[in-house]
Amino acid sequence: MFAGGTARLLVTNDGEAPLELTVEPWADTHRILRQQTCVVITHSSAADGSWSGTQRGDEPFQVMHRPDSVTVWANGECFHLADPAGHAIDAADWHCPAQDAAS
Repeated sequence: MFAGGTARLLVTNDGEAPLELTVEPWADTHRILRQQTCVVITHSSAADGSWSGTQRGDEPFQVMHRPDSVTVWANGECFHLADPAGHAIDAADWHCPAQDAAS
């Protein structure tokens, strides 16, 4: 069982065109088709489940939106993507120790 914290952020494309999703600081880019939802999952191994923080501190995500793209800063030690049912979207392994346990 994973002892740290897990955070999930749903990103939905309600637009008419594909939306580019970039997950930082890994510069990993994915395309979200119209009416598709993607879940960005990040993990913190801190025993208290805390996060390194964004500009406001101790938050798992920071989001920046532009007309055709979204950038998500995941403040955990790793990330992976899933659909809303929990199925992996990308096989990329950013060394997430909890990927199988907390998807």
